Amino acid sequence: MPNFRIFAIGHFIAVIAIWMQRIAQDWMVLELSGSVAAVGITVALQFLPSLLLGPWGGMIADRFVKRKILILCQSMAAVLAAALAALALSGVVEVWHVYVIALVLGLVTVLDQPTRQVFVHELVGPAYLRNAISVNSTTFQLGGLIGPALAGWLLTAVGAGWAFAGNAFACCSTVAMLLILRKDQLFVSAPAPKSKGMLREGLRYALSKPTIYWPWLMAGFIAVFAMGLPVVLAAFADHVFEAGAGGYGLLNALVALGALTGAVASTRRRQLRLRSVVFCAGMYGAMLCLAALAPSMPVFGAVMVLSGFWCLMFLTGSNQLVQVSTNMGIRGRVMSLYTMVLIGGQAIGGPMLGWIAEHATPIWPCWCPAGCRPWRL
Repeated sequence: MPNFRIFAIGHFIAVIAIWMQRIAQDWMVLELSGSVAAVGITVALQFLPSLLLGPWGGMIADRFVKRKILILCQSMAAVLAAALAALALSGVVEVWHVYVIALVLGLVTVLDQPTRQVFVHELVGPAYLRNAISVNSTTFQLGGLIGPALAGWLLTAVGAGWAFAGNAFACCSTVAMLLILRKDQLFVSAPAPKSKGMLREGLRYALSKPTIYWPWLMAGFIAVFAMGLPVVLAAFADHVFEAGAGGYGLLNALVALGALTGAVASTRRRQLRLRSVVFCAGMYGAMLCLAALAPSMPVFGAVMVLSGFWCLMFLTGSNQLVQVSTNMGIRGRVMSLYTMVLIGGQAIGGPMLGWIAEHATPIWPCWCPAGCRPWRL
């Protein structure tokens, strides 16, 4: 499908760039503040709006033209990335600047994420929806493999500012891709009319189906306690393995490598059941427990590959299960609830894991029975 190919290319470029910005942003905050907790606060500010306003973003996605919403969101993201690049390249950037930009970007994400989830259906129609979700996940993880590696190189070679400039350019390219889509080939559904109780209707619908509310609850729990890997990896790279910015980028790339493998494996699923989603969530937790006991960076990196694999298998499976279980007319609101707990949970977990890593030990955010560093005993 030409439209989906165009969208996938733009999405791939954007994912590489957003990973570059995310890694560069976290490392820059760590350098400016010397505090892992400050990195957690940055993550929280970027994700907090989704926790508080997520359902309203889904309602807007159901009521208005999704392509126009995405164009607006990507244009705003380009402006924010350009502002952060200008501050970093001029040498005047401070931590509070990053906090403000992260918060505004979080507000953009409130609209962008549920709209992007539902827009995939308009690109491919119901027959190819599951395959399109898997392809999107593969694209995201491949970009997540390339982006951190590029960010690590840029941080050591020219500084964080150019990573932000690259993201601004990528957002502009995404807008261009959206503008050239063939409108006559989109599977556009009629916007939902405005009515009272739209948010309550979406919540009642989600709670009425086990294939929606169980993935929703698991995603929320995992988001709070196990999705703050950038914060944890920053602590391990800086305080435990003393690997610097390059090591931080490498660890994120290893997670993305495992996730890419998981995304490819998810396309081969013939059946999707709730029990398989639960199993993948359990395996992800088990990998994080093993990571806390890793005696060296190579072993830790290998476990991160497995962690990325099982995390992606869970996320892709739960996303597919929620989408295929939802009627199109209400899908924006249902997906906004899913996005709210998945992204908003990280707003709670980010600073919590950052505080633990800074005041206790980086091991505890993963889990360690003794709360110690076994490889240094």
